[in-house]
Amino acid sequence: MPDPERATREGRREPRPASQGHPDESAPPLRALADHRGTLDFVTNARDESTNPPCEWRLAVLGLGYVGLPLALEATRAGVQVIGFDISERVVRSLNSGTSHVDDISDFEVRQMLELGFTATESPDQLADANAYVITVPTPLSPEGGPDLAAVMSAAATVASALSPGDLVVLESTTYPGTTEEIVAPILETSGLSAGKDFHLAFSPERIDPGNSAYGLRNTPKIVGAVDDGSYLAAAALYSQVCDEVVRAMGTREAELAKLIENTYRHVNIALMNEMAQFSHELGIDLWDAIRCASTKPFGFHAFYPGPGVGGHCIPIDPNYLSFRVRSELGHAFRFVELAQEINSSMPEYVAHRVMLSLNRRGLPINGARVLLLGVTYKANIADLRESPALPLARRLRTLGANLAYWDPHVDSWTVDEPVPRVLTLEEISDDFDCLVVIQAHRELDPRPLAAHRARTLDTRGVLTGVERL
Repeated sequence: MPDPERATREGRREPRPASQGHPDESAPPLRALADHRGTLDFVTNARDESTNPPCEWRLAVLGLGYVGLPLALEATRAGVQVIGFDISERVVRSLNSGTSHVDDISDFEVRQMLELGFTATESPDQLADANAYVITVPTPLSPEGGPDLAAVMSAAATVASALSPGDLVVLESTTYPGTTEEIVAPILETSGLSAGKDFHLAFSPERIDPGNSAYGLRNTPKIVGAVDDGSYLAAAALYSQVCDEVVRAMGTREAELAKLIENTYRHVNIALMNEMAQFSHELGIDLWDAIRCASTKPFGFHAFYPGPGVGGHCIPIDPNYLSFRVRSELGHAFRFVELAQEINSSMPEYVAHRVMLSLNRRGLPINGARVLLLGVTYKANIADLRESPALPLARRLRTLGANLAYWDPHVDSWTVDEPVPRVLTLEEISDDFDCLVVIQAHRELDPRPLAAHRARTLDTRGVLTGVERL
């Protein structure tokens, strides 16, 4: 049998035999572990009793954004003692005063957390009493196109300074396969403790979907991959407090890859529809109607739709981690992902071209035209502007000479190199606008006030009738 502890310490694993279906033949069956709900009795199956997880968790969540704060909320509700750590003084002060900065969590819920004992801090010294640490910090792209792991490395160093024998550390930040064992583990082991021997280490990909009222942390299955069986059992014990189902991955790399598969799947299928939107328009075919018809097939088809581009942290960012890893480690391109990135990132330029064509058909130049952008966030019904395609679209339209304004009930002010004038209500839209472009289909996008402007509207989301659609 390979020595998983030695391989972990060296930042790599020995290959598993092809016939080996589980990291450790002595471990309980996957189904028995995945079906566990709630109690901690099963941790006695861990190989080393000295590293069994405690009966009472004292959880530190590092990074209190759209991933970390929902975890802290659910854990607090479950009776877990939680402390939140963030390097932003503004975030810490806001949370401790009962104010939320995350769309999906209300001020009322933050006040509930405080009443249940939650506190936020920017002081690493206050983390020493924790026995479980979950890292949920951002992983943006670096200038080289790979993941910027500065925040992950900093958080790991913070945990290392507080780490004690038997503690659990989980990385949730999206990254490339190998990060947990090759980057995070060595930093944690500067504490003098060894992963899988003295403390538990696992990776569990975040699956938060901002604005999704149907699925949250509690009812979305939680994938956990760990460096050894004891680490998995400890992480599963923690997550069973906040999630209805825990799913075991064979290891950290499989769990890291699972997250990238999820987002790459969406990335490439959206790119397919975006490219089809372009040639369908040239051929005079209504792609939206074709998708509607294809969706009637009850098997073997899942509908994806074109749009003005992709936004947020997941789809435009995460697949690049995998492309970076393939290129840096194997020396060749992940062509599917790179082609999808090329297509999706070209959509704001294409939408600007369609705006120009729409104006030209009515004898209007784009230079000097008044263009109103409807919805500028990356996703409907939230205020998140991260990587929103509205930004490159606005820049391109301005380069072409258009005068811009925007409507978005979730965004009080919007700056694209300079402030963009805001239209507060749909009823305020006047005939002075030469073109209206639907970028995001917020629930407040009432088609009735827009009916008078149909001839001047380009809908990139396919939500309006009687207008030009992407």
